[in-house]
Amino acid sequence: MVDAASPVSLPSVLQGRYRIGPVLGRGGASVVYRARDLLLGRDVAIKVFSARAATPEQLKAQEGEARMLGGLNHHALVALLDAGVDLTDATAPQMFLIMEFVDGPDLRRRLRTGALTPFEVAYLAWDLLAALQYVHERGIIHRDLKPANVLLAPAQARPARGKIADFGIAVLSGSTDEPSEETTGTAAYLSPEQVEGEPLGSETDIYSLGLVLLEAYTGRTAFPGGVLESAFARLDADPAIPGDMPAELAAILRGMTARDPKDRPTAQEAVTAFRAIIVGHLGGDRPKPADSESSRLAAVRDSDLLDSEPDVEFDRITSLAARIFDVPVAVISIVDADRVWLKSRQGIDVQELTRDRGLGGTGGLHDETLVIEDVRADPRTASRPAAEHAGLRFYAGAPLITADGHNLGSLSISDVRPRSMGAAEVATLEDLAAMALHEMELRRAARRVALGLLGKRD
Repeated sequence: MVDAASPVSLPSVLQGRYRIGPVLGRGGASVVYRARDLLLGRDVAIKVFSARAATPEQLKAQEGEARMLGGLNHHALVALLDAGVDLTDATAPQMFLIMEFVDGPDLRRRLRTGALTPFEVAYLAWDLLAALQYVHERGIIHRDLKPANVLLAPAQARPARGKIADFGIAVLSGSTDEPSEETTGTAAYLSPEQVEGEPLGSETDIYSLGLVLLEAYTGRTAFPGGVLESAFARLDADPAIPGDMPAELAAILRGMTARDPKDRPTAQEAVTAFRAIIVGHLGGDRPKPADSESSRLAAVRDSDLLDSEPDVEFDRITSLAARIFDVPVAVISIVDADRVWLKSRQGIDVQELTRDRGLGGTGGLHDETLVIEDVRADPRTASRPAAEHAGLRFYAGAPLITADGHNLGSLSISDVRPRSMGAAEVATLEDLAAMALHEMELRRAARRVALGLLGKRD
């Protein structure tokens, strides 16, 4: 049932498909409801604009957010599933967006229970900056980053995954606005250039996110007070960085919240810095490089991926690989002593293979990206019928080699027909493999920290 306090009027079942539930949140221009998709049997979030469109121009403006979100696809962005217009009142159509439902609190609500640890802040930053890098590369500035617009999705073997929501006031680079909470973001998180009404670039999101992350660590708003007091305070002072904050984390947040936009890191630079914190300082020391099989197998065990349950994070990568390359099979494989464990697989039913049946006839391991255009004609595989698994003719695999030199396995794609693969496609496959490896590294770091904390408690 629709919340009676809401100014939005909707039928109890929207367009015969979405049963409207409780209000999840309200903003200045919209209300977000939890709803049930009766066709697909899943929960969704429905964002409804508070005001019905009185003119075609107003409806067109509301459609702008849907078009923008429809072109974005990133794991740290709340996904747009569908959009529509409610014509219950034909003279005043009402735009609504069907969004991914994130089964977790927003950061504002989470901070009411206490601040995050440095490790949790670093993980959150790594997610959100990756999303900013993605949208900034497409010329989009969010302009309203704040704890309420950061949703926390549960994740396995790591802190909650951050997702950015609400692109309602996002613009393309170069726009200008007068400082106003309703048009350019919430006052406590405005960048100095937003306050002064200067042209905005991607640096404005970096500053706002820096304030959000600082608040996540301290549990306090960096610039409290009324709208004007809060907005103009940052023109004369930098936010206070606590003395007990780890030096690496403090250095990045100090850079992100520099008053001069030119002094701030890009999203890509900040992603790299936070990943180093997670894998290095907060994740413990890496083992010394070693090339022996026994050392490699120890790294495989340390990954904790063998004989494990299906995992949505890895499944997204193989699903994406299958779509990008238009192939029926995509696999993330981990190579044990005598078998190849298919941690994530698209288009293949088996969970593991003996090493002599590794896809591509390689036993599952190769030190460089391997492309076999036709397994029947290639001299490396033509004499090995086991390499042609279930009629597959094409194989390409990028190795999963850790920073300390251990080869865990590969991300591979296969096709039922011979085909070639250009340099750009090889680079894309290697990028996807890097995503899988990063997820593995981060999980290993998380386990080390968790074990360290348990050891201290004991």
